[in-house]
Amino acid sequence: MLTLENIVTHYGNIKALKGISLDVKQGEIATVIGANGAGKTTTLKTICSLVPATSGKVYFQNKDITNKSTSDIVEAGIAMVPEGRRVFPRMTVLENLQLGAYLNNNRQEVKNDLEKVFKFFPILKNRIKQISGTLSGGEQQMLAIGRALMARPKLLLLDEPSMGLAPKIVANIFDIIMEINRTGTTILLVEQNARMALSIAHKGFVIETGKIVLQDTAENLLNNEQVKKAYLGE
Repeated sequence: MLTLENIVTHYGNIKALKGISLDVKQGEIATVIGANGAGKTTTLKTICSLVPATSGKVYFQNKDITNKSTSDIVEAGIAMVPEGRRVFPRMTVLENLQLGAYLNNNRQEVKNDLEKVFKFFPILKNRIKQISGTLSGGEQQMLAIGRALMARPKLLLLDEPSMGLAPKIVANIFDIIMEINRTGTTILLVEQNARMALSIAHKGFVIETGKIVLQDTAENLLNNEQVKKAYLGE
């Protein structure tokens, strides 16, 4: 479904990605793990053209989407939940969700999609008129994921969904991520909580200083001595 071929990305004169290659198959949860500053977020931003690729190719469903406009990429079927949630704090929960469906002019479909989001996140239905900035961190994360789902993505990019959340909330969020995947959405997950990410993923990629240094099934990475020492605290 998604293929990155030798992607190089710069921030000014700084080379953030140094030839990233990875692939995500339809129906998978794939995860990218690594330390702060390794290039995890930049990888997602490059896929979405939030940061342009200097060289290399991004393919989605066998079509070259390298450096296409972000709106075209969303329309093609990719949605991203950014690090830090980034909800619109002065807008209501409903208004945030409706923004996720801005490409869809079919009111009945939007209504149906809202109900699907509320099945994943019942608490959002109870908060539908609440100003988003007054939600808890966990509720804002749910809203950010729900807003992305309103775009009807074939591929969902998740950037650090556990950041700043209590362990119980993190477990709940990851249960819902698995449920979203079971309903047919392919997921590429960037996550510092390597153990949690690998526990739900089908395969993983380890990134260090802008390069993929290891890739394998998630199960094998969980049992890899190098991964255990560097990322699992063992």
